Amino acid sequence: MKKTALAVVAILCTLTVGAMTVARQSKQSLPNFAHWTAKELKGYEKPLREQVSGPNKTSSVKLADYGSSNVAISHREAYGIPEVHAHMDDYFVVESGEATLIVGGEVVNPKSPEPNETRGDAIKGGERKTLLPGDVVHIPTNMPHQLLVEKGKQFTYFVIKVKAK
Repeated sequence: MKKTALAVVAILCTLTVGAMTVARQSKQSLPNFAHWTAKELKGYEKPLREQVSGPNKTSSVKLADYGSSNVAISHREAYGIPEVHAHMDDYFVVESGEATLIVGGEVVNPKSPEPNETRGDAIKGGERKTLLPGDVVHIPTNMPHQLLVEKGKQFTYFVIKVKAK
């Protein structure tokens, strides 16, 4: 019985070392590869809620920046500002909550707080889309968009920004 237990421990140790070696090799052979599990992403929700600030009641954590794209997880509890990106496509993957996305139309009172970015007071003539957990949206370059989160509601989403060609 003791020999069997020692044999099992030896096999488990060998498997663990082997798995660690494969993991190390994967990191070396897959540069810039990333994998965020659903559990990991869910784990950001509470800290993001606790860090909400500003008039738009938002918080965000950038998870990676690859130069041509970047990823973040964001949380908001109020209306966002209308925006347009001149060189970036946005992808949203809804993690939890509900929001209304206004897309298209025209930004009212456009301003450029930084190069290639436009902000405004509202969107005139856009379409409204309800976003729920599991939904995925693509917002192309130069398309006005704004997230609306009703008072008392929360919205958490995975954001992928990709430089357009």
